[in-house]
Amino acid sequence: MDLAGKHIVLGLTGGVACYKSAELTRALIKAGATVQVVMTQAATQFMTAVTMQALSGRTVYTDQWDARIANNMPHIDLTRDADAIVIAPCSADFMSKLARGACDDLLSTLCVARPARLPLLIAPAMNVEMWQNPATRRNVQQLAADGIVLLGPDIGDQACGETGMGRMLEPAQLLEEVVAALQPKTLRGKKVLITAGPTFEPIDPVRGITNLSSGKMGYALARAAREAGADVTLVSGPTALVTPTGVHRIDVQTARQMFDAVMLHASGQDVFIAVAAVADWLVTNASAQKLKKTADGALPHLEFALNPDILAAVAALPGRPYCVGFAAESEELLKHGKAKRERKGIPLLVGNIGHATFGKDENELVLFDENTEVHFPHAHKQLLARQLITEISERIHMDPVHALHLTQPI
Repeated sequence: MDLAGKHIVLGLTGGVACYKSAELTRALIKAGATVQVVMTQAATQFMTAVTMQALSGRTVYTDQWDARIANNMPHIDLTRDADAIVIAPCSADFMSKLARGACDDLLSTLCVARPARLPLLIAPAMNVEMWQNPATRRNVQQLAADGIVLLGPDIGDQACGETGMGRMLEPAQLLEEVVAALQPKTLRGKKVLITAGPTFEPIDPVRGITNLSSGKMGYALARAAREAGADVTLVSGPTALVTPTGVHRIDVQTARQMFDAVMLHASGQDVFIAVAAVADWLVTNASAQKLKKTADGALPHLEFALNPDILAAVAALPGRPYCVGFAAESEELLKHGKAKRERKGIPLLVGNIGHATFGKDENELVLFDENTEVHFPHAHKQLLARQLITEISERIHMDPVHALHLTQPI
């Protein structure tokens, strides 16, 4: 319920991408929001108001003179309790209206009359030539200068049969963008590097050593950091997860590959969060061919060596980023978590019981710093990720040896 208690005004303008707005409406409501739909006359050529009313459960407005509003001022009343206005799709024509401050229909007048505090997000959707037209490019610059947030567009196949930039983002992407827009920008301008998922150490071309980490906590943190305004790089071991919108992802397989990727990108980072469950050992005599059973049943002889310690290496860098480690333990979390933080020489370590959380959508965490331990109770990983990002953002703006601000000591 990322949007629980939020009220979104969803504007539709003329374009075949209106069909995606139906799915977006359902996604917003499923995320906990109430949705008030406002449509231009052009939008009603592609999607009926009846459909959008059925999906949103609220009256759809299309006319700035609609007498169903008590004071006959829908351009005022429809936004006063809103948390955001989202226009999806936003046509080239409507972008021009916004850039000029035109007020010739309900939706355009509503946007101009919105309170200054109310964010306006638009999802452009148009033919590639329209998007590349110099007039559209000028309008894009003006809209950005006016503080209007552009969501997309994307590149891909278009309804007209052409291919290129101008395709509206998919509903799932737009949902992430809306959620992100309503999160506090506590890491605005910061660069965050995160590792996630398991690593895989080959024994032969078809076998290897790995673990049960799903990567969900690391991906949740990448999304939360990006929501907070950070420039996020995610170094990921093998997972089946979708990259969070707006996050730069680097795929690796082995611990050595993860080490190399992290060290290549560590310079200039403000925060490093080592969430990945990295294999402690690699097989030094991995076979180039699949190992076969022998007639006498002899077992293969495997030789091991330690993998590099990624977190310790970053923590030892001159001008190191603020380093946060993760400890996945099977027992005695308080004892092992405290010892690991001291051993790694980092200001903050986050502990959890690995087998109780691997692959699951929920978790509970314990934060260890120099002075205390603090419990984050059992909750969805995305909620925990946002709480942890808030804690990290507070810490990087103060002396890192200060105690936690939270008030739930174990």
